[in-house]
Amino acid sequence: MNAHLQPTGSAYFIAKETELAETHTLSVLVDNEPGVLARVIGLFSGRGYNIESLTVSETEHEAHLSRITIVTRGTPHVLEQIKNQLERLVPVHRVVDLTVRAAGLGHERPIERELALVKVHGSGEHRVEALRLADAFRASVIDANIDHFVFEITGKPSKIEQFIAIMKPLGLIEVCRTGIAAMNRGPQGM
Repeated sequence: MNAHLQPTGSAYFIAKETELAETHTLSVLVDNEPGVLARVIGLFSGRGYNIESLTVSETEHEAHLSRITIVTRGTPHVLEQIKNQLERLVPVHRVVDLTVRAAGLGHERPIERELALVKVHGSGEHRVEALRLADAFRASVIDANIDHFVFEITGKPSKIEQFIAIMKPLGLIEVCRTGIAAMNRGPQGM
């Protein structure tokens, strides 16, 4: 067997070599009840699919519905399998691939936002520079003392990544990220 076709413990190895992996954002509307998230995550882990980002929140309290936003990566074939398998789960009402839907409607990629808390050591010149850069990124100081700051920053994942990268040389201590919340542009709902 060729080394590049050997099983890796992941479903990704079964894809044709010519297919390129893509990152997609899936929005899944589910019943808000115990065990639903475990079933959705079990589908991914049981088949070796990776989740790059995951957010869950109740969106319709009266209807007891929650929205799960999942960012995953795979070939078009694997992504189609994921969507089909999610749709077959009993507590799932709807699965929308925001990435495909946006492209099919001629829209830009979905609106994606993330919140991060970033703790940075802050003393001397580094303190002034961290505050200056945080202001440029529109990050808010939500906690501070004489030796550190905690910044809150919201934006596209790429903005969060850039902010973290510039804080590293200034004394990055810790990062906590929420994961991506996303929806399509335009007047239509999920």
